[in-house]
Amino acid sequence: MRELLDTCVELMDLIQSVPQPVIARVHGLATAAGCQLVATCDLAVAAHSAGFAAPGGKGGWFCHTPMVAIARNIGRKRAAELAYTGDVITAAQALDWGLVNRAVPDQDLDKEVRGLLTRATRGSRASKATGKRTLYEQLSLPQADAYRLAARVMAETSQTPAAREGMAAFLGKRQPTWND
Repeated sequence: MRELLDTCVELMDLIQSVPQPVIARVHGLATAAGCQLVATCDLAVAAHSAGFAAPGGKGGWFCHTPMVAIARNIGRKRAAELAYTGDVITAAQALDWGLVNRAVPDQDLDKEVRGLLTRATRGSRASKATGKRTLYEQLSLPQADAYRLAARVMAETSQTPAAREGMAAFLGKRQPTWND
């Protein structure tokens, strides 16, 4: 069992370490590790018919590992409710609680995922990769340290080809051309 859980943790770490944005597309019941997967992805879109649960609290095997990612998305009080009760929450609740970015009619799920993916992947790939890495790194730091990290990375990346092209395009009122 420990090997299985360690593999699951490796997958969650991998999702957040790859340079590309990862989007969860939820159209059913995301329970336990499925809910953890949604919480771990960078972005998430759920169909109105989707549900989310960490059912261990109502059974005999508490959802310890899923709650790591879930709690970091929804906060302590809501995480405690989800964990202790094991109740299923709706897509609307998941949106309200911050577990997903969008809750859409079932028939619009693919369109919304494609649209969000298109917007989330536009721009410089190198800049996006640095941004994703720094976002997750700073989230685990106290605020003062997070600002130091963000200011350092922002200053360092201000001179990259992508940053220079983005600024030149903005000032020149033109679309940027990305070479990465």
